Amino acid sequence: MTTVLRASDSAQFLSIVPALAGFTPRESIVLLPFRGSRSDGAMRLDLPDHVIPVLHYATAAVDLVVRVPGTDALAVVVYTDTPAEQTPDGLVLPHAVAVDTLLGCAEGAGLRVVEALCVTPEGWSRYEDTDPVLHPLTDIVPPPGAAALGDVSGDQFSGAALPSAPAAEARQVARILHGLDRALGPERTTRAGEPQVIAAAALLDDIPAFLESVLEASDPLPPLTAAALVWCLGRPPVRDTAIAQWATDHRQGIRTMEAQLAFTAAGAPVPDDIGRVFLGRGTAPDGERLRTALRAVREATARAPREARPGPLTVAAWLSWALGRATHAGRYLEMAREIDPTYSLALLLDAMIGGAVLPEWAFRGRRGE
Repeated sequence: MTTVLRASDSAQFLSIVPALAGFTPRESIVLLPFRGSRSDGAMRLDLPDHVIPVLHYATAAVDLVVRVPGTDALAVVVYTDTPAEQTPDGLVLPHAVAVDTLLGCAEGAGLRVVEALCVTPEGWSRYEDTDPVLHPLTDIVPPPGAAALGDVSGDQFSGAALPSAPAAEARQVARILHGLDRALGPERTTRAGEPQVIAAAALLDDIPAFLESVLEASDPLPPLTAAALVWCLGRPPVRDTAIAQWATDHRQGIRTMEAQLAFTAAGAPVPDDIGRVFLGRGTAPDGERLRTALRAVREATARAPREARPGPLTVAAWLSWALGRATHAGRYLEMAREIDPTYSLALLLDAMIGGAVLPEWAFRGRRGE
């Protein structure tokens, strides 16, 4: 069922933005692409800093908006903790230069400007007013029906922290992981009397089947499953198979596993269509499948020893990015780099996200949404 929220003025429009974004932004510029009088999504960007020229920032922002099919208009909302400045010439809203530049780029791209608003701790205002005034935040009242879309009171970082993990389960996962390293490593020295390690190793007899079973596992993951998953995501060929399989299906996972093994063994090229999935191109993934995989990876990572987390954290970053949650993805990559600053996939993903690269399907919707 689709919930339609309507706004008749600027204050009502501001009340809808968190519902469209899925959270209440902080220190952000939110771009809302419009088709006619309708918008069904929002893009959040960090506020511009002094490192990137304002024109470059504004041009990149508008380039993202025009990639959404059918977009003919744009709304801009700034959320900032910086107060407006009262000068002898009147009220000056924070980030006014950046917004003015952005609106100029939007008009140059043929986009109509629907709204340009600023929300500060003291109140909200319009950038395009000749003499801006601050209106009370109490004007911004959630519209009827907004509650059906879930809790949006948290900011863009809400939900990115790893879930809590019982200490006993974390110790159990660590023991199984060490056992798997011995059992499946070059020396294969599993000792008798380690039934959990033997059981975890048995799960990995058919890795694509195991990766598929993770999507149906209980929440939270049993320690045995969590350990096997962390072990998988710490090995690049299996890690990359997991990404491709969860974004497609079991059959494609088998094909990706075979391609990864051929590349590792003999340097055989990986088929282009597999690489396209990683780059966010091609058929849009099933959103629920990605979310289920992300929940499992987060649960497993929370129970893993610190040194085993870079691989799972990077997979969590890719899944978040594929779901359009670039802020969460950036947080997971930051956590991975804190452990291993040289982890190659984390560096690659960080470059993609830092360059404002989004999956193609982010601009045309995902299945299962």
